[in-house]
Amino acid sequence: MTLLRALDRFHAGRPWDHNARFHPWILRRLPPRVGSALDVGCGSGDLARLLAARAGRVDAVDADPAITARARELTPPAVPVTYLVADAPAGLPERSYDVITCVAVLHHLPFTEALEAFRDRLAPGGTLVVVGVSRERTPVDHLLGIVSIPLNIVMALLKNRGRRAARPVSMTAPNRPPGMTFPEVAREARALLPGARLRRHLFWRHTLVWRNDRPPLQHPAT
Repeated sequence: MTLLRALDRFHAGRPWDHNARFHPWILRRLPPRVGSALDVGCGSGDLARLLAARAGRVDAVDADPAITARARELTPPAVPVTYLVADAPAGLPERSYDVITCVAVLHHLPFTEALEAFRDRLAPGGTLVVVGVSRERTPVDHLLGIVSIPLNIVMALLKNRGRRAARPVSMTAPNRPPGMTFPEVAREARALLPGARLRRHLFWRHTLVWRNDRPPLQHPAT
C-alpha cells in the first residue's frame, strides 16, 4: 500500500495523457480522407481536431458541458468540428459516419447499447476504432499491468521532462472502474460486430477495430 500511495503521489505531480498516446495509432487505422467522423466522449477535442484533418465533417459528443465548451475554445473556426453536449448512446446524432472513434469512454456506457449504436451509425465501408479499459483478472492482464508500471514512470518523466505539469483536461468524467474483463469485452463485441479485432495493450488499455463490410441498403425502385 505504501508503494501504491507513493506511485499515486508521483503521477499526481507528473501526469501524462495515456489516451492521447493512442491517437497516432488510431489515425493509422483510418483512410487518408473520409467524408464524416464521429468522436464519442470527445473531452477537450484533441482527437476530434486530428480527425478534422482527414474528414470533411466531424461531430464530437461529450456529456460534460464545461469540457465541451473548452473544446470549442481550443478549436479554430476553420476546423470543421461540431461539438454536441449529449449522453451516449441515446443522444448520438441520427446519421451515418465513415469513421467512429471512442477513447476510454465505453466502460462508462451501457456496453451492448453503445456498440449497437456505433454499428448502426457506421456507414458501409466505414471504420470503428475503440480504445477501452477493462477489469484486470487474467494472468496476461496482471503481467501487462506489472510491465506498465515502470514504463508509466519513464513516460511521465519524459513527458514532463523533470518539471511539474498541469493535469490533462482531455476528460472530466469520474474515474469509474471498469466492470468487464477483456475476455468478456471481446466475447460480447465479436457477437455484436462479427470480424472485430481486439487486442490488449500496455498502459491498461485495449483496442477494438471493426470495419463495416455490410453492403449499402438497396431501396426499391419507384
